[in-house]
Amino acid sequence: MEQKGIPFNVADHITYAEGSVISKTLIDKGIGSITLFSFDENQGLSEHTSPFDAVVHVLDGESRITIGGNKTNVKAGEMIIMPANVPHSLKAVSRFKMMLIMIRAADEKSSSGPIAV
Repeated sequence: MEQKGIPFNVADHITYAEGSVISKTLIDKGIGSITLFSFDENQGLSEHTSPFDAVVHVLDGESRITIGGNKTNVKAGEMIIMPANVPHSLKAVSRFKMMLIMIRAADEKSSSGPIAV
């Protein structure tokens, strides 16, 4: 991992490997984690659930992400939130890189209300 306090290009921080999925954890704390992934074309993660919300930010390429049976293509520069306890999976439409942000802390009510997307 890069030394803290020094900027780096996230997409350049993980490489592709033919026929493989690679992961690299940047931060893993009790309240959450940030992990980079690279997927070769047609590689993916099978359907599973998580007890926490997860944010996927696609850094390069394109992925088909299925959440609760609904398929969505997500491209470089886009992100999607996968809600806790809902089955989800992903598959590389083309080679793609993503940053996965897991939030493990309990929900807290915000005084400003939900963010409109």
